[in-house]
This record gives sequence, structure tokens and C-alpha cells, in this order.
Amino acid sequence: MSTLAASQTTSATPLFTAGEVEQRTGVPATTLRQWERRYGLPNPQRSTGGYRLYSQNDLSVIEFFKNKIAQGVSVSRAAQLYSLEQSLPSAQRSTVSSPMPSSAHPKAQPLDAMVAQLVDSTTNGDSLKADRILAQAYATMPIESVVLELIQPTLIEVGERWHRGDINIAHEHQSSHYLRGKLHHLLELAGSPRHGPTVILACPPGEWHEIGALSIAIFMRRAGIRTHYLGANTPIPDLARFAREVKASAVMLSVSSSEVLENLRPQAKLLLEVVPLVIYGGFAFSQNPGLAAELGGQFAGRNAAEALDFILAQLEQIQLQRNTDSSSGDVLTLPSPSLGGVL
Repeated sequence: MSTLAASQTTSATPLFTAGEVEQRTGVPATTLRQWERRYGLPNPQRSTGGYRLYSQNDLSVIEFFKNKIAQGVSVSRAAQLYSLEQSLPSAQRSTVSSPMPSSAHPKAQPLDAMVAQLVDSTTNGDSLKADRILAQAYATMPIESVVLELIQPTLIEVGERWHRGDINIAHEHQSSHYLRGKLHHLLELAGSPRHGPTVILACPPGEWHEIGALSIAIFMRRAGIRTHYLGANTPIPDLARFAREVKASAVMLSVSSSEVLENLRPQAKLLLEVVPLVIYGGFAFSQNPGLAAELGGQFAGRNAAEALDFILAQLEQIQLQRNTDSSSGDVLTLPSPSLGGVL
């Protein structure tokens, strides 16, 4: 192995626990988890027990963030600058790392204006303009806020315009296809840990409205939970079989219509036989949360943020129970979710 290759390997070797990193950098472990969840940086590996282990490269990322924050740069912008710097040749990196004038920082538009622009651009097929709007949002808002406050309201407004007859079904499909693709991309970027409890999210047979479940899957992965997203129209027997195969701790189903809900009733017990926790969400359950208990499950909440908080709390309870069993190898490190403004 060359000296350069050996040096790169050493820099990427996971060596430090969260507590050791906190002592070395002065950045609290809770803040490190928030950065990891929101921006994908730093990117620690997991021990066999599920604990975070940081490399020298991760320490460099943290120092980069600290320096940018000291210059008045937001963390979201620092993450962008770091990613840009890593994509450039070494000779060009100093330009990116140099302090930016305050006038160069992206400024957020009012959300209602951004929603209106995103509606118009996606229904008119102007994907370049839509990309620019989302890029501005990513630079000034946490991913969770982009999903909850921009993408989902855009989809709702597109649906309203279609119901009013302002646009036709082709416009609606064009917009929803574009935004669904962006959400799937965010899901892939979020990655998925190799250790800890497993959660499955899906839509039952006949349910094609997947945006809610997809949004929760993004939030779950960004919170550090191993998450399988199966998408729309998933047969319940196959879902139960898959849950058994991956030893899932929980399954969540999103249901929007009463018809789909009624068809689900006779099969719901199949999930209760294979997982300790079944969770229900979507419009049908938001209208009547008590329906979840009728199916032997629990109601997640009325949006992705509420669902994330609920699922994390339930997984903690499951983990506490499993910790009493010496045969359980999963150790769950759960961050404290915060969906406020940009750090």
C-alpha cells in the first residue's frame, strides 16, 4: 500500500466516540447528531453495538463547521461549502474556504412566495426554475422544513388548483412526479444505518398517495433510524413476511381513504403477529385517530414531524424493554429531534 493510500485509510478509520469528539472539539454530542441528521455531516460509522465512531476526517469536518460559524456562516451554508470544496481540485479549495461577504449569503424568500413559484414552475414543466427554488430552500432551511413547509404545501396547492379546474390532470401529474422524485432523492441521500432497530413504512393495497409515508421515511433516516420504505400499494401478507425477514421493530402504514381503510381491516392482524408495534397515519386516521386502536395499532400524528417524534419515543420504549433481555444486541442511540430554524 502506498504512503498516500495508507494515510487516507488512517484518516477514515473510525476511532473516537461521541464523548471523545466533544472533548476534542468543544461541540456537544447532541449538536453533532443534529448536524448529521440535517446535513449528513459529519458521517460517523457505527460500532457493532450501534454507537457512533468518528474518524479524523470527521474531526476535520467539525473544525470546518466551527470556523465557518465563527465567520457568521450558517451551518446549512457551511455544509454546502464543504461539499463544494470536496468536489474541487485541491488547488481551488482555498477560494471556497475563504470568508464570504455577507451579501453573498443566500437570502430566503417568504415561504408563500416560494410555494407559489414552485407550483407554477412544476405545473408548467419548468424544471430548471423549480430546481433553483429548491436549491435556495436547501441553502436556507433544514431539510425537514423544506419538506413540511415547501414541498408538501406545493402539492396541496397543486391539488386545489386541479379541483378548481385551474389546471388539468396532466399538469397535476407533472408536478407531483417532479416533487415525488425530489423526495425519493432526499431519501437516498439520507442513507441508512446498519445497526439499531428497523422500521418499515408502506402504503396498503389500493393506496397510491405515498407522499406522507415518503416524507416520514426521510425524517426517520435523517434521525438515524434504519428505515425500509416500500412505497404504494403494498400487499399486507408480503409486508408481514418482509417484516419478519428483517426483524422489524415497527411497521407504519399510511392510509388516505376510507375505502382503503376498510379493505385493510381484515388483514391488519397479520402485522400484529410479526412486529411489536404497528403505527397508522395519513388522512383517514387524522380524521379519526381512534381508528388506529381499532386495528390494534397506534396513531402516529397529523404530519411527518409529529410522526417522527412519536416513533422515536415508541422505539425508546421498545429498546428499554429489550435491554432487559441479555440476548438483545441492538443498542439504540436516538437523537433529540429539533425541527426549528437553521442552526
